[in-house]
Amino acid sequence: MADFEVLKKVLLRQGEPDRVPFYEIFADPEIMEAVTGEPLTKLDRRNKDEKERYLRGVIKFYHDLGYDYVTGRAGRSREVFSYPNLKADDTAGLQREQREWQDEHHGVISDANNIQEYPWPAVQLMSWYELEFLNKNLPDGMKIVFLGPGGIYENTVRLIGFETMCYKVFEDPGFVEEIVKRVTTCLSDIFARALQFENVGAVALGDDMGYKTGTMMSPDVMKKFVLPFQKRLADIAHARGVPFILHSCGNLKEIMDNLIDTVRIDAKHSYEDVILPVTEAKKIYGKRIAILGGIDMDFLCRHTEDEVRTYTRSVLEQCAPGGGYALGTGNSVANYVPVRNYLAMLDEGRKFG
Repeated sequence: MADFEVLKKVLLRQGEPDRVPFYEIFADPEIMEAVTGEPLTKLDRRNKDEKERYLRGVIKFYHDLGYDYVTGRAGRSREVFSYPNLKADDTAGLQREQREWQDEHHGVISDANNIQEYPWPAVQLMSWYELEFLNKNLPDGMKIVFLGPGGIYENTVRLIGFETMCYKVFEDPGFVEEIVKRVTTCLSDIFARALQFENVGAVALGDDMGYKTGTMMSPDVMKKFVLPFQKRLADIAHARGVPFILHSCGNLKEIMDNLIDTVRIDAKHSYEDVILPVTEAKKIYGKRIAILGGIDMDFLCRHTEDEVRTYTRSVLEQCAPGGGYALGTGNSVANYVPVRNYLAMLDEGRKFG
């Protein structure tokens, strides 16, 4: 039986629930299709009927596997903020046609004229059909975790280009700040609109800010150009009494105190054993924020089912006591994750619960 209050109890660290809830920022359609048997990757989501069929499949995936929520969007970042991507053939076990990633060399905004010319998204022109459908069709006990279309840092660096932004924060900080403010305005409008749906129970900001040994830009740059604007989004959620989740990859040690005390995140998602194992994160930060996921992606992909079960039990034994922990992968249920290992992870969570 789904019960979002169990996950909410974890997110707000209100004690130890009677079971460990599950949490993922999202699962790739290829994974959901393999689990549910629904032809999700073959559906044309531009067609209303096929979009509805897709969303019913998403609900089935989350509900049948024991999640207390469904992830809902108002569009992916590249659909809301247009920017160039690089592409290559996909080599995952459950392949899609291509994988995409950011072109770090080039952006679409390089000077003040580009700022004015860029087609900034307008909330009133966006499609809210996905949230409308989920809001009306959730099974009893479930809520929506709204996932915004990228974050402050991610969208800014994609618009400017990583290399260009590295120069601009020193040569023309006003230029960078103007773009950050516009991105923040757009995201603020989107978050505020999403929170008008009665069944949105939490919001998640996906804003990857680090790599293996540090933040993508200096901690001082992050504290000046990113964190104060993330706080505006957290404030919107908190004003509605809704938990604010941060998903961010990389080593954020130098800014974690700021994320907790200034931005006021309620929970942090995305952990990697080579950076900070989730068990260590629970020891360090578990009395201040909720810790989500952390079953290392590399381990999940490279080891046997029995090894994944043993690893998962160890994480649960160290992280679940006292509450403030939800079980899940260290990043997302990507299409290269072996389905049997993913399901074994969840099975151990049910047994532990």
